[in-house]
Amino acid sequence: MKNKLEIFNTAKDLLDEPEVQKLLDYCDGLEDQIVDFKFDKDKNKELIMLDMLKEVVKGCNALEKEQMEHERFGYDAPNYQETITNLKRYILDVCKDNQIWL
Repeated sequence: MKNKLEIFNTAKDLLDEPEVQKLLDYCDGLEDQIVDFKFDKDKNKELIMLDMLKEVVKGCNALEKEQMEHERFGYDAPNYQETITNLKRYILDVCKDNQIWL
């Protein structure tokens, strides 16, 4: 895609015209909208939530496995309060970083 100023490369005096300035300003606005759209497309909140949920499920599976090992070998049960606190903090941090309000 050509730079908008390259279009006027052979007729630089046209850049001083008010209509051309309005057109260039309009082009700038459209470019900003395109950038915002690309950003929104890349920062899809559904994908962020899906990734976060996958991490939560993975953590829960690890806890279940650890619990089974403790029961199997007769160890004292671990303190899950810290784990729950860390999980809650993780969820809230991801939501805050990606502007997802629960």
